[in-house]
Amino acid sequence: MSDAAQILRAARSLGLRIATAESCTGGMVAVALTDLAGSSDVFDRGFVTYSNEAKVQLLGVSHQTLSDHGAVSEPVAREMAEGALTHSNANLAVAITGIAGPGGSEFKPEGRVCFGLARHGKPTEVATVDFGALGRAAVRESARDHALALLVQALASATPKP
Repeated sequence: MSDAAQILRAARSLGLRIATAESCTGGMVAVALTDLAGSSDVFDRGFVTYSNEAKVQLLGVSHQTLSDHGAVSEPVAREMAEGALTHSNANLAVAITGIAGPGGSEFKPEGRVCFGLARHGKPTEVATVDFGALGRAAVRESARDHALALLVQALASATPKP
């Protein structure tokens, strides 16, 4: 069974809804979840916030956070995930911001992706994964798969919605 199918089944059984906030993956996590029939009872919405202004307008990411840390940072991933919860009917949100390539810098290399996972009633978790310069498509696919795995893990420890 795919991670997406496992996520939908687990979220459905717990009565939880999911939102995504994606930058470098451009909606790939949302597509993975909505490719499956019947996902509408679990998947609430996806935000594709590729530009900094979209992150601010749609998710409430702070201009100051973007200025201080840059779009590819754990603080921005945190605010994206929390903003997805605030601006949706979801109980669980995953956020992705990174550098798929080509390019990058000495401080933020190609393949660096930051993730945020927000849940009502729990502290938001953030993490950075350096996938390496795998090429744009492979970095995006790896980031999608990692985000799906984060959702699987979060749902494994979740309690049903009251």
